[in-house]
Amino acid sequence: MIASRTARALRACGTPPSRQRGIAMLVAILLVALGTIVAAAVAYESAMTARRGSATLSFEESLLVAEGAEALAAYGLKTVMQQLGSSGGRGAGAGAGAGGPIVSPTQPWAEPYGPVEVVPGVTLEASLEDLQGRFNLNWLVQISGPDTGKPDPVMVDSFKYLLHLAGVDPKWADKVVDWIDKDDQAQNEGAEDGTYLGQTPPYRAANQFITSTSELLALPGFGRENYMKIAPYIVALPPDSKLNICSAKAIVLDSLNPGHQDYTSDAAGFEKNRAAAPPNTCFPDANAFKAPFDQQRYGQISGKVVTTSSYFRLSSLVTIGTTEFNLYSLLFMNPQYVVFPIQRSFSPD
Repeated sequence: MIASRTARALRACGTPPSRQRGIAMLVAILLVALGTIVAAAVAYESAMTARRGSATLSFEESLLVAEGAEALAAYGLKTVMQQLGSSGGRGAGAGAGAGGPIVSPTQPWAEPYGPVEVVPGVTLEASLEDLQGRFNLNWLVQISGPDTGKPDPVMVDSFKYLLHLAGVDPKWADKVVDWIDKDDQAQNEGAEDGTYLGQTPPYRAANQFITSTSELLALPGFGRENYMKIAPYIVALPPDSKLNICSAKAIVLDSLNPGHQDYTSDAAGFEKNRAAAPPNTCFPDANAFKAPFDQQRYGQISGKVVTTSSYFRLSSLVTIGTTEFNLYSLLFMNPQYVVFPIQRSFSPD
């Protein structure tokens, strides 16, 4: 009788007390887990918001410091050029900056700046390079005369020899020409739209002047290895710019006279002699540069060479704490020695 009454009482209550306690504990655990997840998500979002704010602030601060480096470089270039101009170290040749002071990497403007602590916790390092000491890829196409837009055979030969001296197959010169020229006819070993439309994803030849030397990586099969071999010797500037023989490396100088190795045969000695040259002189000077050429060849390239420069690249490295920020500024100096940036990028090429 008692057992039956107990059974009826339990059935009337529904779930046994032990099972009720188990469900309550499970609900409590789920609530605690849910609360922990919410708290962690809120903390993570707060931390990321603070990190993004700090990164944005550091970026803006770094950009301001790098722009300050541009102003400092502009002032330094103007001061040096005015001093050299008044001392009689005049340049020679046609083109941008013709008749101005000789521009040489032995001059004070070429000395690296820093590292200098601009404000507590912010460090700046900067250096200037004369970009007219490099082979301009946009010389490969003629910009005047009846053959405007067609390959310049003199400069194409020079570029092929530069590739050879740098250890790259000269066949790539034809592909670079086709990348720039406006027609759709491939050179001997060139490539036009038919080649590029077969890539994944498909694209077309630019058929315009190169704005960054990294465009060479768009040539199928060219690859980073080949690019890194020639990157120190090439540049993408306006096609009417000239080569400054006072700043050009040995490979670039020899490229203008295919078959000769007047400078690359002893590149280390060449650089040593240049470093020892007085700041208001050019090494090699115009007469020494001309000597190895035959009359016809020199007549073909003489309009491309000068001893002055107008285009410089400023490389700025700003360090804030453990964060590093790089800015590369293309600076232009006009005949009045006014310097201003015309392009900025976060990679050198």
